[in-house]
Amino acid sequence: MLLESYRLEIFNSECMPGAMAVHCFAHLDQDVGEALPYLNTALGGFEYLQNPPSVTFKAQGKLITVHSRKIAINALKDEDEARKIVEWLKREINDAWENRERIVPSFKGAPRPQLIEILKRLPKTNCRECGEPTCMVFAARVAEGAKGIEDCPPLTGEKRRELEAYLGRFNLSD
Repeated sequence: MLLESYRLEIFNSECMPGAMAVHCFAHLDQDVGEALPYLNTALGGFEYLQNPPSVTFKAQGKLITVHSRKIAINALKDEDEARKIVEWLKREINDAWENRERIVPSFKGAPRPQLIEILKRLPKTNCRECGEPTCMVFAARVAEGAKGIEDCPPLTGEKRRELEAYLGRFNLSD
């Protein structure tokens, strides 16, 4: 077992202190840096950095970044949700490491959708029904994997189908 223990740090966003969501750092007691290319393959990371090593991906509706000694998770309901996701991730890291002989390590991120291409397919009404101040901000959140098509209520018909087709080329699933 590569990762055995960690310490959780739960905090509110400094830029949005009144936000209902919390964020989490899991400070790892063991270095998992060597497992990151295998985890990248196993979980389909959309961003991989080699120096310092880290992989970022979307899972369980959250953006998660795994560094050698730390895991960062955004937009959590509470500490219980943080613990569940970190425990799941601990299992994934250990499974990827234990099965590394059967996994081709990946040192690259997946292709990412372009913000402008997403924006072109949105209603561009800045209605705020998605919870974001503008369609541009919403498009950025979709591009990073934090929001999905279903988060834009006015997006219907042909524009919705176009955006679904465009995003379907990228690995943005939960």
